[in-house]
Amino acid sequence: MLVGYMRVSKADGSQSTDLQRDALLLAGVDADHLYEDHASGRKDDRPQLAACLKALRDGDTLLVWKLDRLGRDLRHLVNTVHDLTDRGIGLKVLTGEGAAIDTTTASGKLVFGIFAALAEFERALISERTVAGLAAARARGRKGGRPYKMTAAKVRTAMAAMGQKETKVGDLCAELGITRQTLYRHVSPSGELRPDGTKVLTKR
Repeated sequence: MLVGYMRVSKADGSQSTDLQRDALLLAGVDADHLYEDHASGRKDDRPQLAACLKALRDGDTLLVWKLDRLGRDLRHLVNTVHDLTDRGIGLKVLTGEGAAIDTTTASGKLVFGIFAALAEFERALISERTVAGLAAARARGRKGGRPYKMTAAKVRTAMAAMGQKETKVGDLCAELGITRQTLYRHVSPSGELRPDGTKVLTKR
């Protein structure tokens, strides 16, 4: 069975799936087997794509107008197609840069293999750049990772404020730019210093 998936980026009616629909119908997809989303490609919440992938069965082929209609990015696309392949489902792209992809044919599988290799190469480059960046930062005396949200000044302010009955915890957290969990890890409800708070105050 042939199943078609369509997507446009805007949900305000300013974009139409008519072109995609016509191409998918011409390729042999039955109108009852079309799925359509109105959402950005980078969003995770594409309910019709989820329904489409769930409905596909072994031996089916998923058709998309262009490659960018399916994946959020190259990595997501590769993972999606690998999942389809493991389930015995093919993918065919009708037009655009990925028009040579048809995983039901040997040549189409080869083309997709190149895409998968590029995705792996991209992951390796990102990892390499991250490691190099952290090494360079350490060499300059900087440590990687997220900065502490609590400073010594904030801890002292929290201690003084939490000791006052009229203090509203929500307002204090908003003023300090921290969450309640962060506040209570450093200072008790009565304003006493906790271990994390002690670490901040004694940090050199």
